[in-house]
Amino acid sequence: MSTQAPTFTQPLQSVVALEGSAATFEAQVSGNPVPEVSWFRDGQVLSAAALPGAQISFSDGRAVLMIPAVTAAHSGRFSVRATNGAGQATSTAELLVTVETAPPNFIQRLQSMTVRQGSQVRLDVRVAGIPTPVVKFYREGAEIQSSADFQIVQEGDLYSLLIAEAFPEDSGTYSVNASNSSGRATSTAELLVQGDEVAVPAKKTKTIMSTSSQMTVESHFQSSSMMEMRVEGGVVTQTLAHKTPPRVPPKPTSTSKSPTPPSLAARVAGGRHQSPSPVRHVKAPTPAPVR
Repeated sequence: MSTQAPTFTQPLQSVVALEGSAATFEAQVSGNPVPEVSWFRDGQVLSAAALPGAQISFSDGRAVLMIPAVTAAHSGRFSVRATNGAGQATSTAELLVTVETAPPNFIQRLQSMTVRQGSQVRLDVRVAGIPTPVVKFYREGAEIQSSADFQIVQEGDLYSLLIAEAFPEDSGTYSVNASNSSGRATSTAELLVQGDEVAVPAKKTKTIMSTSSQMTVESHFQSSSMMEMRVEGGVVTQTLAHKTPPRVPPKPTSTSKSPTPPSLAARVAGGRHQSPSPVRHVKAPTPAPVR
């Protein structure tokens, strides 16, 4: 595997801490081979003698410096340096220790928005407070943990929730809770993710082929109408029937059989003409001679 110089994927953030409280610096670094990490205060290598009680750790690329109880003497510029055979990188931040306190205050609050499905979403807030507030994001009351889909980043007093690809199920009420030893503040907004519109199906078209005349008739059928097709001599005709059904003639009362009229199927089949029924001619009786 090729070597890679160290890179800080999450740099240090400046901290404002109340005297007597804990102050923590964190940074995330990557590189190959795994870098070695060193801490500095005002340009000097940080040692246990210079900073009694400080806890330093480095695991899975996460470098942490924690001072359990800060005093005004701890204020200054802190740096972390990552080094390997391919190079080095440094991240720096400030520590300010104060005896004053201030509850969290939203300089920039969450803003409601409407986006299309598949869009990238960024929800930003700016928060001030002494000591530095702890900021958490929530959706419908459930805390959001940073992941590949929902990333929480901090740049100074700017806190952001990044949604790589928004879907309709991501819609809802989002809130940010900022808290410190002096108080708590909340900002809330709505996110609406619109899905793709459903296409309206077009009317169905029925195509009837007439093999005898090589003609095509396209008709749009409506549920409230009927259509009768006739094929005579290779000519296609169509008749739209009335919406109301035709009247049915009363059955004849006579018992004598009458010729059955040809059916519609018989008239349509093959374009053939059915010969009329034969008519019987009856000779009238010869009148008797008059004497």
